[in-house]
Amino acid sequence: MTREVWITGQGLLSPLGQDLETTWAGLHDPAAIAAAADTGFMPPFTIFPASLPPLDKFVPKRGDQRAMGPLMLSGCVAAAMAMEQAGLLGAAPEVLKQVNLMVGVGGGERDEKVDETILAALNGIDDGNMLAEQLQTELRPTLFLAQLPNLFAGNISIVLGVSGSSRTFMGEEAAGVDAVRVAFERIQGSQADLFLVGSAFNASRQDIPLLYQAGGYLLEDPARPFWQRPKAGMCLGSAGAFLVIESRESAEARGAKPLARLSAVLNDRCRRDAGQASANAAREWAQVAPKPGCAVLSAATGVGPVTAEEHEFLLARVTGPEQAQVRPTAPALGHSVECAFLTNLVLATKAVQEGKLFPALTADPVEAAPARDFDQVVVTTWGHRRGEGLALVERI
Repeated sequence: MTREVWITGQGLLSPLGQDLETTWAGLHDPAAIAAAADTGFMPPFTIFPASLPPLDKFVPKRGDQRAMGPLMLSGCVAAAMAMEQAGLLGAAPEVLKQVNLMVGVGGGERDEKVDETILAALNGIDDGNMLAEQLQTELRPTLFLAQLPNLFAGNISIVLGVSGSSRTFMGEEAAGVDAVRVAFERIQGSQADLFLVGSAFNASRQDIPLLYQAGGYLLEDPARPFWQRPKAGMCLGSAGAFLVIESRESAEARGAKPLARLSAVLNDRCRRDAGQASANAAREWAQVAPKPGCAVLSAATGVGPVTAEEHEFLLARVTGPEQAQVRPTAPALGHSVECAFLTNLVLATKAVQEGKLFPALTADPVEAAPARDFDQVVVTTWGHRRGEGLALVERI
């Protein structure tokens, strides 16, 4: 017998706001969405940057603030927000040792100022001794270790006092899906009761657009319709997103209020031959079997041709017996890679409580279904290269 899994806390930082409520309001405001896009950071590409709120509430120690870059600070703040809503922030150590941590995150952040200092000192000189001296004097071990991806969870654990088990997933969009999937399955299977699960992504790092443009994925013409873009169709976006998920028994014992029920989390992958991603998604949809009239939040990337294939799959659910209501989020938030699935799960939790979606973000027929009340939201993500994930969030 599997156990019921509840969402009891959520935290979100996005290009539209420093918390979930501001982001949700921004999704209803075309002017806020237009203002979120930044075309000047690395022309001709567009990114969606996010700003951090005042840190003192959630990261009170200045040493902790200095030891983390924007990526890890975004994750730490979003995690603290989720814990606060779930009644776990500042809880007793015996409570926090029951909180397990599961994250999906990319490579560690470099300190760009230190890199520039070292490059200026070397100035083309092939001098290993000078490089070693610069690394010892300019790059503090605490700062360097804090930037490693496998210590993303470590920083959260240190700052917020979470002392249960910890696991980090790497691997772009699928990493975010698997972080949630493994936590969900462990709760269902009675292997654990309580998880803090999430991710973060910083699009405002100089190296990140370069890495994705090396593969030819970044959009140069923002006027291209979202669902009809070529391979170079992605606009990156910064985000931090965390959820507290736990068994119903755990939440009731703590007196925690459920925000929504997490009923399924699935993940698959393929070589992306024609029709393979659609077959994976169709199999996942059939396994979850959402009600007709459900809402769908898509983490579509904009990268062609897979986004066009995802569009075809979703349009069939809009016009078919499923009568789904679909919204992509990347046109307003950019694509946050590992964090995209988590971001949409947080938004799905809000949407299922509201019983309605934000207005259409594109003029495409896939978003043209009549608005109606719903009590289920399907969250989908098709990675820009690999990974097809799906989750079901339900109203309690």
